[in-house]
Amino acid sequence: MNFKPKNRDEFSLDITPLIDVVFLLLIFFMVSTTFKDESEINITLPNASNEIVDEKPNAINIGLDLEGNIYVNGKKLNNSEFETIKAALNSEIKNSEKPPVIISADADVKYQSVIYLLDTLRHLDLVKITYATQILKDNKK
Repeated sequence: MNFKPKNRDEFSLDITPLIDVVFLLLIFFMVSTTFKDESEINITLPNASNEIVDEKPNAINIGLDLEGNIYVNGKKLNNSEFETIKAALNSEIKNSEKPPVIISADADVKYQSVIYLLDTLRHLDLVKITYATQILKDNKK
């Protein structure tokens, strides 16, 4: 009889399932974490109301219709060329320095016409621009 103790292997612990669980927890926390979205530009947005503001007497009213006609303070311009618009606006701003401009454009006017007008206003350094709108009676167009 052999009474010598048998040589047992060293005890080992398999940690592969433990590593899998740790990685799953890491992925879970990475996905579920919300990050604070900060902008690099600090902007305070203006407030607006639906109150009717009285029109200033020195404001320039510019109208655009569907046919492409431009009206400056109710006077129809001969054409919609840059020089014609610039001359009409120069004659209106000689009374005051950089007056506000109110643009009244038809709802279906071409977008390019409005951009062209805004470009002309920018060349004349007229930056106080308001767009005339109307209040809808119901939610239909």
